[in-house]
Amino acid sequence: MVRRVVVTGIGIVSSIGIGKAEFWRNLIAGKCGIDKVTTFDVSNYEIQRGGEVKNFEADKFIPKKKLKDIGRASQLAITATKLALDDGEIDVTSIPKSKIAVIFGTTMGEGGMIEEIDKHWTALGENDVWAITVSKYPSSAISNNVSRFFKLNGINLVIPTACSAGNYSIGYGYDLIRSGVVDSVLAGGADPFSRIGFTGFGRLYAMSPDLCRPFDKNRKGMMVGEGAGVLILEELERAKKRKANIYAEVLGYGLSCDAYHMTAPRVETIVKVMEKAIKNSKIKREAIDYISAHGTGTPSNDKTECQAIKLILGERYKEVPVNSIKSMLGHTMGAASAIEAVSCCLAIKNSVIPPTINYETPDPECDIDCVPKKLREKQVNIVLNNSFAFGGNNACLVLGKHGN
Repeated sequence: MVRRVVVTGIGIVSSIGIGKAEFWRNLIAGKCGIDKVTTFDVSNYEIQRGGEVKNFEADKFIPKKKLKDIGRASQLAITATKLALDDGEIDVTSIPKSKIAVIFGTTMGEGGMIEEIDKHWTALGENDVWAITVSKYPSSAISNNVSRFFKLNGINLVIPTACSAGNYSIGYGYDLIRSGVVDSVLAGGADPFSRIGFTGFGRLYAMSPDLCRPFDKNRKGMMVGEGAGVLILEELERAKKRKANIYAEVLGYGLSCDAYHMTAPRVETIVKVMEKAIKNSKIKREAIDYISAHGTGTPSNDKTECQAIKLILGERYKEVPVNSIKSMLGHTMGAASAIEAVSCCLAIKNSVIPPTINYETPDPECDIDCVPKKLREKQVNIVLNNSFAFGGNNACLVLGKHGN
């Protein structure tokens, strides 16, 4: 018997809200989470805005005595996981610990730790570098800390495929359940705001000075953000047995690699990843109701993604809504497609598609229906969640309304 996979809990920490209710309310209202950066001094930076998670009080979710041992990425991940478990009404002690996997995606990992190491090293030498800081640094610390916090000893993995890592983690979790290795997966992505990431994107001239404007003719770039998104993936029969609230069914996914350029995307391989996702999910292109775009707001990414969408949808390309919630959150790196998957689940559940904000001037090269400025009420049965990363690591996730 084929094991089916459903989403039974969601947790979110973002610049527009912590927790499902606040996040969704602000998302469909088109609230912008971009503001002046406060994580570090940006007075000498040409661009000074980003999508930070403001008023994040980690000690509301994690005991203070444990906070000193974990970095911000892990704090975001644990918080989002706790919110997802509460939302899914899952008591992890009731499941064999080896039958729950923890899979996270990230770009920077605990990026702030390398900054701490550098600060102490350059000031007073390597003997001033604290051992605890070094132990927090590896990207693997994120899933390790989540597993340790919830006392889980099953499969534990961090997938560092940058901006597509959230979709990768959900796809791998789907495979683990389908193959019978585990019954449940805590899958998602987490990335903190860091000076390294902020400086790096600035030096690539990829950032907008004020707002993220996906698909707009006058778009000037992306905005750096932070956050975490977690989905509880569960084997369908187990979910039905405990009468779980099912948000959506994971129908499949596709992966591709451009193997072309570190930053520039390729139309051909974006088409390929969407084609693979459609084929693996056993759906027809005509069944696609909505696409959650990667939609970073950079000139080349948006143009390339729109070209690929046109090739996939054909004559229907103006009929299928294609939004980008990065217009509100900024680009949350490894957390992006996980957060977008949360948004897709809520869109399916509520029959509402969030808007693409900051859209003013149509671009003939991006003449899709980008759900400009305000939400769209529409029944959503099948959604594609696109994500593309540096180096051409592409992942497309397909979610469907359970029961279709």
